[in-house]
Amino acid sequence: MPYITRCITSVADQSIGREALEILAVDDGSTDGTSEELDRLAQEYPTLLKVFHQSNSGGPSAPRNKGLDHARGTFVFFLDADDHLAPEALERMVAMAERNGTDIVLGKMVGEGGRGAPTSMFRRNQPRTDVFSSRVYWTLNPMKLFRRALLERLGLRFPTDLRIGEDQLFVGPAYLHANGVSVVADYDCLYWVEREDSGNITLRTGGSEPRLRFLPRMVDLLLEQVPPGPDRDHLAHRHLTVEVGQLLDHLVHEARPEQEKALARLAEVIAPLWHEGLNDRLSAMARLRLHLVRHTMLDELLELLRFESELGRRGVATPVLVDGGRAYARYPYLRDPSRGIPDACYDVTPQLGVRHRVTRAELRGSSLHLAGHGYLHRIATEDVTTELLLRERDSGTEYRVPVAHTPTPGLGREDDEGHYAYETAGFEVSVDVHTAADGSGLPDGLWDISLVIGAQGISRAVRIGSKRDASVPGAAATHIVDDGGRARAVTLYTTTPHGNFTLDVGERKHGVLPQVSVSTPRWAANAPTELEFGVRCALAGFPEGALAVHLEDGRGGTAVFPAHASPSGADLVVRVPVAGLPAGLWAGQLRLAGWAWDLPPVPEDLPPAKWRRRGLPWYARPAADQGEAFALQVTRTELVKAVARRLKP
Repeated sequence: MPYITRCITSVADQSIGREALEILAVDDGSTDGTSEELDRLAQEYPTLLKVFHQSNSGGPSAPRNKGLDHARGTFVFFLDADDHLAPEALERMVAMAERNGTDIVLGKMVGEGGRGAPTSMFRRNQPRTDVFSSRVYWTLNPMKLFRRALLERLGLRFPTDLRIGEDQLFVGPAYLHANGVSVVADYDCLYWVEREDSGNITLRTGGSEPRLRFLPRMVDLLLEQVPPGPDRDHLAHRHLTVEVGQLLDHLVHEARPEQEKALARLAEVIAPLWHEGLNDRLSAMARLRLHLVRHTMLDELLELLRFESELGRRGVATPVLVDGGRAYARYPYLRDPSRGIPDACYDVTPQLGVRHRVTRAELRGSSLHLAGHGYLHRIATEDVTTELLLRERDSGTEYRVPVAHTPTPGLGREDDEGHYAYETAGFEVSVDVHTAADGSGLPDGLWDISLVIGAQGISRAVRIGSKRDASVPGAAATHIVDDGGRARAVTLYTTTPHGNFTLDVGERKHGVLPQVSVSTPRWAANAPTELEFGVRCALAGFPEGALAVHLEDGRGGTAVFPAHASPSGADLVVRVPVAGLPAGLWAGQLRLAGWAWDLPPVPEDLPPAKWRRRGLPWYARPAADQGEAFALQVTRTELVKAVARRLKP
């Protein structure tokens, strides 16, 4: 109490409908009024809720097992009394399981009341995945949807001899034997509540001893059921960081004898999981922590934990030592000869943050102009070697373009209490697609744009564009450029969803034809013998005069009329002064280099245009039977026939 009422109500009101539900509530010897409230709720939901009362078991395993023994649904979902479901949670999770044939579904968890919830596995929906190719193993709590047949086939129940970690020994085997796992990440399914009295069992169960009871069993589970290799390493990573970290957080508060005993036991427990090949998966802090654990260096470990605590309190990144093109965090005992801790425990080179911003990105004709800044976090901008990198997405072909380094005084002053300065992090560069490929033109393709940021012998490549000034547009902009007599389309655009810049050379993703259209012709309002075409053009640039209406009379006669800016300022307009056309049946297209658009037919009801040439009457009108193609008849009026028509009664 009082959380149980909201918990039960949130299930009863699920959008999946009460006819699809059974709620099994197990009162594990409560003394706070929960028992009476459950009985009241059972009267309110007599066909939905069944309540079991039992003596207190001392942990969550026995009540969960009781409920599981009586469950009859195709799926089961475990819900702690503190927590509650969003209205559509079960409907969405069941639909995901049935649609993909999966045995377990994770619904997005949201912390409430200050409680943190796991996030790394909920970045996107995953219709079907497993523990080895995703982050689902990083949440081992049982608040998930399980296909009950999986649990019964495995004979899975929660171990009753553990007060914490019992969920890992249930969920872990279920993950490993499941026929697929799904993730619902686009809907907040479960609200994970921190009680006002901090009475959640996982929050109030202190000390290292309870954790040293379940962790060895999880290690044994991995050793028995997952062969050595990348898959086991992926799962071991979680225990060597999360569980070890949580255990050490409790160890610091214990007496020295308990600390020594717990550390020796922890070193023994993790030994079968840890090997040198795991280093690349671990942060430098995790490597250092594990090294001290494995060598039972208690005093050094306690000092490191104090250092970590202070680091978290201040929020200032640790300085680094740069040596031989590597960066080593100045954590305690770096290169202390009396400790002999390997440099690898301090190597943060792969983890260096790359910070960048684009302040200018503009394609003018065949030249791309970029400016901004980029630097490696905690590495002073000395001996800067930053370059622009163009990499073709399919072939992997790369070209590097030197940049001009520009001063950035004061950059970094607002971060890390101003401890680090990046005075020469700016860059400016112009890239001509005609010469960017080592003096030759860039081949057709999608050329992703990166910055290879280098300083003091360390370099990191990063895609740029996701962080840019508000004045830097991200919309695609296509230019038609003259490449030695051959017109090519070049488009600067930002990718979805990350928003990084890419050059599309040769219409791989951004065709020219859809970006231009021609409206039905009409006579110009202020020039009755000029046929006017409106042209909608989304192209950002093309050679002057290149976009034009080309007319042909079928007998070798041609006429070209370029597009101009519309007087209204919107789109373009082409005007054809028909009074200057020779007699004939004229067809035509709108053309731009090698691209062409058929002109719309002249409306049949468009009145003819009339004029006099050398004193004789002429006219232009829609050709008879023109069909769906543009056809304009230009001819001289035959006077005899015209007079006869007028005199005809």
